[in-house]
Amino acid sequence: MPDPLRLLQVGAGGMGRAWLRTIAANPDVQLVGLVDLDLETARAAADQHGFTDLPIATSIDELSRDAEAVIDVTVPVAHPKVSVDALLRGLPVLCEKPLAETVRECLQMVAASEVSGKLLMVSQSRRYFRAVAAFQRQLAELGAIGTLSCEFYKAPHFSGFRERMAEPLLVDMAIHQFDLSRKLIGSEPVAVYCDSYNPPWSWFDGNAAASAIFTYADGTRFSFDGSWCAPGLETSWNGFWRASTAGGTATWDGDNAPVAELTSGEPLPAGMSDEPQEIAGSLVEFVNAVRTSTTPQSEVHSNVVSLAMVEAAVRSADTGVPVLIADVITGAYDEALATTEDPALLAALKAWPNPLKAVGLEPEPRP
Repeated sequence: MPDPLRLLQVGAGGMGRAWLRTIAANPDVQLVGLVDLDLETARAAADQHGFTDLPIATSIDELSRDAEAVIDVTVPVAHPKVSVDALLRGLPVLCEKPLAETVRECLQMVAASEVSGKLLMVSQSRRYFRAVAAFQRQLAELGAIGTLSCEFYKAPHFSGFRERMAEPLLVDMAIHQFDLSRKLIGSEPVAVYCDSYNPPWSWFDGNAAASAIFTYADGTRFSFDGSWCAPGLETSWNGFWRASTAGGTATWDGDNAPVAELTSGEPLPAGMSDEPQEIAGSLVEFVNAVRTSTTPQSEVHSNVVSLAMVEAAVRSADTGVPVLIADVITGAYDEALATTEDPALLAALKAWPNPLKAVGLEPEPRP
């Protein structure tokens, strides 16, 4: 058996503590340091999860010498700096979602991964539910999806920054459902029309509700209807999903095993397995990818498209017209060229013959 992968975690807040629990439960990794600007918070978090002798610091450079990889659990605004710093030190990175606040920053992080030659993976934890895997297997048997829908209705009272955001539902939550639609459909989004709004009883300053329709390259339509101020009969945090195919229909309530029925009326059982779930599953795939040099789900190039879906939906809601995903990415690429100061990262960006091909949105022509 290989030695445990030595990890340095950056971030010791609420999500950081969840990662500490996950790391402690995985024998294939060893935590060698914890970085946070608040040393007292970091020390308390480490002690709480059994890491009483763990080195604590306020910067990566103090502890990176003993690490083989980094887990970036900082706030989204800090992801570009933390992850790029780690990559350029020669350390592969598993970064919490969202990868960054803008597609422009995401593209700069892609460049850092290319320059360093190290893996940058995003932890899209919703991809690792056992029920999602079962749902995907049912869909494979039913045939090509024509329509995929997700209803998401919750009523959380967060307080703090989320209740002050202009588009809290789209920017802070919808990336989970948007990204999962890509996994389930198996194609890539082309365009979106989105309408966001704020119900009269909302406790959010910005738009806490939205409806979006994405068109995919294979013709599939994905519709998202959601609200963060919908008390009563709430859905799962994963939403309620329905997929329609020529062979039948499958649904997933977000919590339990999915249900599917063939056109004949015969039920299609859900084959549930026992693979690790949520961030535990993300960590397992990251460790395997580092050790085997394979490409995991949500590798940075591909994950750019998920954030571009969010940015396109926000732009459509603002303008009232459909927005092409490609336009978001090419516009962000131009911004990245104009704002990237690191010569090596800028050279990597300029070397791309096409930014859409760089993130896998436009497939390479067949030989």
